[in-house]
Formats: sequence, C-alpha cells, structure tokens
Amino acid sequence: MQVKADLHVHTVYSADSIITPKELVFYAKKRGLNAVAVTDHNKVEGALKIAKETDFLVIPGIEVSSRDGHIVGLNIHEAIPRGLSADETVERIHQAGGIAIACHPFALFKGSIGKHVTAKFDAVETINSSSFPFRRASRKAHELAENFKLPKVAGTDAHYAPVIGFAYTVIDSELNTETITKAITQGRCQPFGRALPVSVRIQNQLRFLKKYL
Repeated sequence: MQVKADLHVHTVYSADSIITPKELVFYAKKRGLNAVAVTDHNKVEGALKIAKETDFLVIPGIEVSSRDGHIVGLNIHEAIPRGLSADETVERIHQAGGIAIACHPFALFKGSIGKHVTAKFDAVETINSSSFPFRRASRKAHELAENFKLPKVAGTDAHYAPVIGFAYTVIDSELNTETITKAITQGRCQPFGRALPVSVRIQNQLRFLKKYL
C-alpha cells in the first residue's frame, strides 16, 4: 500500500507550536493523510503520549538541536541529547532505533544543518513548507540529496494546525512505523508539497503571539 504522511509536525509539547493533539488528528485526516510524524523540539514525550491516545498512526519523532543544526529523528522512543555534533546526533538516533533526516538543510532562520550533512544521514527533507526562501531552499536540499544519493522526504514543519499536509511524503509501505521508516531508508518514498502562503504565515504568528500574550 501507499502511506501519505506529513513527516514534520510540532505540537503544544514544543514551546513554539499551538497544535493540540485533537487538532493534529483532525487536520491530518482532513488533508487525506493516513500518518503523521510528531517531531517536537528536543522532546519525545508528547509524541509517545499522543500515539497511545489515538487510533490514527502517529510516528514518534523528535527534532534535535545539534551543535551543527537541527536533525529530525523518526521512530524515536527516548530523548536524544541536544548540543552534540551532527555525526554524534545521527549516531545517537541510530542507536535508539530511529532514522536521521536532515530537515530544512538550507532554510534561513531555522538552525539549518546545510554543510554538515553527510552520507550517514538516512534521508533529506527536500520539501519543507515553512522554509524561506522556499524555492532556493528546496532546490539546494534536492541537490544535497542527489549528491549523497539519499532518499527525499517532505514535511510542513507545522506549528499551526491548518497547515498540516501542505507538504507530505508518499511511502510504499504498510501502515506502521517500523515498515515506514525502513521504506524511507530504502528510498521507497517521494516528496510532495508547496510553500505556506504569506497569509497563513501571518495567521500562524498572530496565533502564536496570542498564546503567550
């Protein structure tokens, strides 16, 4: 079968996101997804909790703040230390049974990992709806994946529920976390997506400010 999954979503367990577990599942289904990866910043507790509380497939993940930039780990069930080098972070993700993805490697203002990506990674996020500038970031990420012959994936990097599914990955896999992550490492996946409209980016920021003010 084919799985349609947004592989980069943050929830209220990330300080900069306003997506509740209920909204996560609602909008994922609304966008026609059948899986979503929860990749909160340096935390995995939220992803594991949400995965247990819903029948919708939630892939537990994490976005780790390495010393060299941000790295997404999928199929992660324990925290990965922040502040390590990119190589050390990838190694820790692998030791934890997960796969390491170079997320938004060339986006501005996102702690992008760029030149620190190596063939040790399992995939490159070549489409990230929140990346700026979108076209340049996507093109350079695609070139990076081609250079290292790494699989390509996509995610929205959503912090605001209505944008879930603006980018997604189609994966040739059964509907469970283990086979999905294995299929990604084997390159049985294809990224799709578009940039978030400016109006949506503004709405996102206004709701974030409202949350804290």
